[in-house]
Amino acid sequence: MLCELKKWALEDAGALALMLSDKRVQDNLRDGLPYPYTEQDGREYISAMLSADEDSTFAFAIIYEGKVIGSIGAFRQGNIHRRTAELGYYIGADYWGNGIMTEAVKQLCAYIFENTDIIRIFAEPFAYNKGSCRVLEKAGFRFEGVMKSNAVKNGKVIDMRLYALVKEAE
Repeated sequence: MLCELKKWALEDAGALALMLSDKRVQDNLRDGLPYPYTEQDGREYISAMLSADEDSTFAFAIIYEGKVIGSIGAFRQGNIHRRTAELGYYIGADYWGNGIMTEAVKQLCAYIFENTDIIRIFAEPFAYNKGSCRVLEKAGFRFEGVMKSNAVKNGKVIDMRLYALVKEAE
């Protein structure tokens, strides 16, 4: 096993701040995160994840060689999409390209499918983020299409790609 997932702890705030203060990481995430990202920002995020509904929010730190190096979470959708979850993740740039994120995605999806009634997990990476798209493909997600001009990031209108993993029928 390349990595393990663990519940966040407040003492992880420093590692979180270090990762999210890297513009290379933030350039691949949705807007709304402070930059630079502080330990206090990390404590607030971790507190929110620890107090969230455990049947709707599945948020974990990614541990590699005993260190927090990334974050992964899936968030249950509402209404008619209540058995669907949106996946989000990032990893420190120093760890890109080593298969760690693919392993983390596989672990989280297996956990969700085994422990909840969720039947579909989807992700919407920026089309230019080839590494993230490859993570999803290697983790068994199917490419469902391009969402043209779906976002504005760093002042540019960009496409996003839709990937999904559907629980096998029992």
